[in-house]
Amino acid sequence: MRQKAARIMIFGRPGSGKSTFALKLHKATKLPLHHLDKHFFEENWIERDYQEFLNIQQALVDQEAWIIDGNSLKSLEMRYGRADTALYFNFPIGQCYWRVFKRLFDKNPEIDDRAEGCRETVKMDLLRYIWRVPKRVALYLDFLRETYPNVRFIEIKSKRDLKKLEQEFLK
Repeated sequence: MRQKAARIMIFGRPGSGKSTFALKLHKATKLPLHHLDKHFFEENWIERDYQEFLNIQQALVDQEAWIIDGNSLKSLEMRYGRADTALYFNFPIGQCYWRVFKRLFDKNPEIDDRAEGCRETVKMDLLRYIWRVPKRVALYLDFLRETYPNVRFIEIKSKRDLKKLEQEFLK
């Protein structure tokens, strides 16, 4: 890996390849990998107490090195402010919809991004969320990029962008 970042956050639309890239990055760098959904939910998709989730997340970002995969837009600044690099996966909505349905039947078993008993599912709330992510993220991005100018920000919107990212981070 040419990039020397020790704290990398990955966020964006569900189905955009965040967890897949996070796993590849973890294997290439040996940086500890944390999936926020595994901490946000308890068994069987029960949401964890939000303050407890924030405490867990704070403990993660306080570590010297990490890869954190996940959205949690309300606490985006907590991660962004400690990150060296922020990777925003913003693939087209149709591609993300396709991938969330595809992973119902063909999920990479190496991706351990869910709490116990949280089977892969697609609900209307998830589909609405996928639709709204770019608009919701846009509310924060200008502020975060201005407030934390030393964080390297990379937006990944296409397979070409992803290939460039992989060449830089995984080689």
